[in-house]
Amino acid sequence: MIRAIIVDDEPLAREKVQLFAASEPDIEIVDVCSNGHEAITSFNKFKPDLLFLDIQMPEITGFEVLQRLPSTKLPGIIFITAYDEFALRAFEFHALDYLLKPYDRERFQKSVAHARTALRSASETETTTEQIKLLLNSIQQTSNKLERLIVKTNGRIIFLRIEEIDWMEAAGNYVKLHVGNEAHLIRETMNGLEQQLNPQKFIRIHRSTIINIEKIKELEPYFNGEYKVVLNNHTQLILSRNYRESFIKVLGKPL
Repeated sequence: MIRAIIVDDEPLAREKVQLFAASEPDIEIVDVCSNGHEAITSFNKFKPDLLFLDIQMPEITGFEVLQRLPSTKLPGIIFITAYDEFALRAFEFHALDYLLKPYDRERFQKSVAHARTALRSASETETTTEQIKLLLNSIQQTSNKLERLIVKTNGRIIFLRIEEIDWMEAAGNYVKLHVGNEAHLIRETMNGLEQQLNPQKFIRIHRSTIINIEKIKELEPYFNGEYKVVLNNHTQLILSRNYRESFIKVLGKPL
């Protein structure tokens, strides 16, 4: 029997998991929690095999719940999330399952089957624990990433939010930021700026080019294993072979 805890701040969401779990003969719901504080207390009491864990909760998020649990024996995790597709790709990269709201019974059954398979094997359970630790480290590393830049242009001081940037290119000892039809220069190196950016949002595709993943419209095969990256504003850039592997990891799908 797989002993599980449900953690979600929405009553209807908790009831939905309970309803679907009731049709799984080997799933026993040992507790239902409405917030992160209750989840931590419940985990220490019941030591469950599996958590149905909401990510976006007030006060303590799902990630913060995991950070406060004993790292030596983390349970299997099925995330319940309303995150966008790029966040989900990060979960897929770490081989963690998730339920994207709103989900149906079939998707729930697939998630449970995935967890069931992992929990049957001690080696797979250890692997899952390590993957969760990797995800937590990734979240911690990106939580303090750059959110805005102060740019001086034509006597003006512009407060530029990072997500507004379409792409960036090296320009000697400067980096040129392309925002719509405008371009701004900042005194920074590509390597220095790359280290400050969220790697799930910005990816280097060439030695001299970094792009905003959310601005990508399509990819077109080019020459010698390279690709053209077409942005929403029709800008065409080259994905070099040297950066293809890292691009695939963030994208979460093979090219």
